[in-house]
Amino acid sequence: MTALEKATGDVVFKFEPFVLHVLCQELQDAQLLHSVAIDSGFRNSGVTVGRGGKIMMAVRSTHCLEVPLSHKGKLMVSEEYIEFLIHVANRKMEEN
Repeated sequence: MTALEKATGDVVFKFEPFVLHVLCQELQDAQLLHSVAIDSGFRNSGVTVGRGGKIMMAVRSTHCLEVPLSHKGKLMVSEEYIEFLIHVANRKMEEN
């Protein structure tokens, strides 16, 4: 709260989810890992193939949170709401 009171610009509370990048030897390996990730609830997972043929599998969670708290130095939410956001973010971290 002290840092928020001193802020002169925009402040955003942000929680970013788990991300795991796995370099795969074969496309079939990446597809198998992708299936496992999706079945495990990591719905933002995907496979990319680079120009050089590098196969990368990204396992990503959907547990994100991004909320503006202040605008041009003016606090837009209550301290009670910030405590609620912290509780929600901590729960997301546990789920992550």
